[in-house]
Amino acid sequence: MPALWWTAEADQLDWHRLLGYVTLGLVLFRILWGVAGSSTARFSSFIKGPRAIAAYVGDLVRGRTDKLVIGHNPLGGLSVAAMLALIVADVVLGLFATDEDGDHPGPFDKFLTFDQGSAVTQWHHWVFNALVALICLHLAAIVFYAVVKRDNLVGPMFTGRKTSASAVDPMTRAPLWRLLAAAAIAAASAVLIARS
Repeated sequence: MPALWWTAEADQLDWHRLLGYVTLGLVLFRILWGVAGSSTARFSSFIKGPRAIAAYVGDLVRGRTDKLVIGHNPLGGLSVAAMLALIVADVVLGLFATDEDGDHPGPFDKFLTFDQGSAVTQWHHWVFNALVALICLHLAAIVFYAVVKRDNLVGPMFTGRKTSASAVDPMTRAPLWRLLAAAAIAAASAVLIARS
């Protein structure tokens, strides 16, 4: 995200576009992994309904969140879903965006008038700013859990392991072929769109 911001601000739009395609590939991979990945990466494991989110927030306010959660808690899952939605929206807007001179348009700007492309570009900026705000909030929550709750959320994301005194279902890993297939599909899709 910092590189995307800097390349846009520094008018390095060729780099910005390239990084946008990389982001497109990554977000496509995350969506595929959310369907076919490990148990804690699947959307079905962490995207909860309003009742579960409200119950978790109520427990959090009352200080009753000592129960170990493997993967994202309901509030964290909502945050991840919102960030992913904003990334998807921003990438799609970027594909249709244009710059002031029209020298570095997105690959699909040809389907819009210049005024429509300019409006899409403005939305591209606004959505990015909303995404940055949500990322900051998410990072603040991670710091809160580390400092106040003494719960390391970052380590298990890299190791896939979390120790617990209570009995919980461990993460179920997805087969390697699913990882490779998701990566190949996401990369091929991003390349095809980049060449449009």
